[in-house]
Amino acid sequence: MANRERAMIDSGRRVFLAAAGAGALLPAIARGQTPPPGAGKPGPAGLPEPGETIDLWPGGAPGMPAAPPVETVNERSTDKQLTDRAVFGITRPRMTVFRPVRPNGAAVLITPGGGYRWVVIDKEGYELGRWLAARGFTVFVLFYRLPGEGWAAGPDVALSDAQRAMRLIRHRARDYGVDPARVAAMGFSAGGHVCADLLTRFAAPTYRPVDAADRLSARPTAAAPIYPVVSMRAPYAHPGSRALLVGADAAPALERAHSPDLNVPADAPPTFLVHAEDDDVVPVENSLMLRAALRARGVPVETHLFTHGGHGFGLRKALGKPVAAWPDLFIEWASGLIL
Repeated sequence: MANRERAMIDSGRRVFLAAAGAGALLPAIARGQTPPPGAGKPGPAGLPEPGETIDLWPGGAPGMPAAPPVETVNERSTDKQLTDRAVFGITRPRMTVFRPVRPNGAAVLITPGGGYRWVVIDKEGYELGRWLAARGFTVFVLFYRLPGEGWAAGPDVALSDAQRAMRLIRHRARDYGVDPARVAAMGFSAGGHVCADLLTRFAAPTYRPVDAADRLSARPTAAAPIYPVVSMRAPYAHPGSRALLVGADAAPALERAHSPDLNVPADAPPTFLVHAEDDDVVPVENSLMLRAALRARGVPVETHLFTHGGHGFGLRKALGKPVAAWPDLFIEWASGLIL
């Protein structure tokens, strides 16, 4: 980690410790924020829906399209007992917050998948948020803007939101009982690409600073891309994600700029990778290429490959299979980094 970034995190950590000593870590519900995606639509029976959000951009998201998209939530499940909502047309990118009863001081920023077509709400967002919060983590589920919807930042738009989200978590660490030196990133599928982009390009200037939060580091303390989209090059690129991110006919330079395995810095954070070898949507080679690139730069990386699991298993589709071990494996790995 660069000395400047370490100093910024250490400064935030001192604020966290001072606040803890002063008893200032009481919950602070955000007021005047945009409701969570899907507010008003029924969620899963018996499970609480998050009510707290953090808007990323106080003056509105930068680079709004001339014809702004309309936020829309689709329910993709036909099972009344199991929701599978997805949102697109996000013009107010925001985080929903899952607070633990007993915070352990660590935070996780989650970027759900959706092939850059939409952002899933339940399967790779709220379900993981509840699971991690039950184990002491403060969880921020990010609903990021989509690159195919005309934003001025183009293929950097989701990364801009992820960078801003990491900085805001650190900026507001005392409000959430979070140590700013213990903030991990976790992403799934195309959200895994957002996570991998963040762990490799956390220092890239993708937007103009808007307030004091933007003086803080966007580097995750640790990162966990789960069955991630990584490469934008044939034959291993996920065609749908590639088309929406860089275009089906992208030039090699554009492919390279948005393939995290080709942009790993020496100060990338320790990384945890999970993939199923029978994934028929995002080939396992995506994780293997990122692993090889991290190792070549001397970055610690733990990799778990499962013979069976397919794509998009999250928590619900992993039940009863060996791949169901992955969340506990993450906790064990994270215990030496953010716990």
